[in-house]
Amino acid sequence: MSEQPLQPFGIKSQPVNFRALPPLSLYIHIPWCVRKCPYCDFNSHEARGRMPEREYVAALVRDLEMALPLIWGRKVYTVFFGGGTPSLLSGESVTEILRQVRMLLPLDINAEITLEANPGTVEADKFAAFLEAGVNRLSLGIQSFNDAHLQALGRIHSADEARRAIGIAQQHFDNINLDLMYALPNQTQEQALQDVQAALQFKPQHLSCYHLTLEPNTLFAHHPPPLPDDDASSDMQQSIEALLAAHGYEHYETSAFAQPGRRSRHNLNYWQFGDYLGIGAGAHSKLSFHDKILRQARYKQPQAYMEAVASGQPVQEAHEVSHNDIAFEFMMNALRLNEGFDIALFTERTSLPLFSIRHELAEAERRGLLFQDHKKIAPTESGRRFLNDLLQVFLRERN
Repeated sequence: MSEQPLQPFGIKSQPVNFRALPPLSLYIHIPWCVRKCPYCDFNSHEARGRMPEREYVAALVRDLEMALPLIWGRKVYTVFFGGGTPSLLSGESVTEILRQVRMLLPLDINAEITLEANPGTVEADKFAAFLEAGVNRLSLGIQSFNDAHLQALGRIHSADEARRAIGIAQQHFDNINLDLMYALPNQTQEQALQDVQAALQFKPQHLSCYHLTLEPNTLFAHHPPPLPDDDASSDMQQSIEALLAAHGYEHYETSAFAQPGRRSRHNLNYWQFGDYLGIGAGAHSKLSFHDKILRQARYKQPQAYMEAVASGQPVQEAHEVSHNDIAFEFMMNALRLNEGFDIALFTERTSLPLFSIRHELAEAERRGLLFQDHKKIAPTESGRRFLNDLLQVFLRERN
């Protein structure tokens, strides 16, 4: 359930001035899935009939070729295949994509290369092919080990299939993330903890535990299921965090838990306001230059995207980030990190002096939502629980 963070579109203002550019990641969006889940607001489309896999792979490569002038000479440190369900691709397609990435870009020799997979699309031969292609981290969308909850979520796999998929994955990969969700329809706290306990039996290197939310333009938003109330959801969250801490997992980001040394480098680059080039249908990019930050969004519908690539214009929207937006966007990402961020990182990634947000920092600290000293800025426990309230402090009026 990992996808690029969507960011607000800003208003063009005076240029910034970067002394150095941040690390660069590559995001590759695969838009098809077997069945659209009722809670999902990602850019995913049910694969009805033949999936135009070969044509789409060719479009991805051409998209990357056309984007090269924007990232010329910059090394790529992480690659992420997100979706949709990237594991619907054949091993040959993933091999071809990564072969082209290596030909066109200076890919770091120790690059983290993640691919998302759903248990209902798991095949041992395919996982072996992904590994041989260069994928070295797998993210499995488990969501729950309870069949009734999986059915309520519209998942295509069963609890037994989830366990089987994890077992197959562990035969091939030594760096695995499991996605879980809590606050599910009619879920009790005991059931939420049972899901986490079931995941812990496999000792995954990374766990993502998401609170189910009703996103606009989803089936659940139009037909809300019976969900636990806020107090029950909060109890679930605290119990899950305590259980994972007791098993040695570091709670480093709002929904992310990792064994020591196993944090997601790709997602950390998002939260630390690094750069990323997104290719594929609906993919977003954030790219820094010496005098500006550019955001792009590609056409969302797969067929429209492929046609746009063929015409040489895959980008549907693009804008420079304004001064008012840049500080907020940094905070919107960095304050998701429980440990916060080094003060120097703010100026390094925004080109703005910390003094420019002194009033907001003081207000957040006064309200007990934020801690700061001469080295670091971090959300307090209250700030983590009420993250939206904390971020609201930094949301300025647009010019």
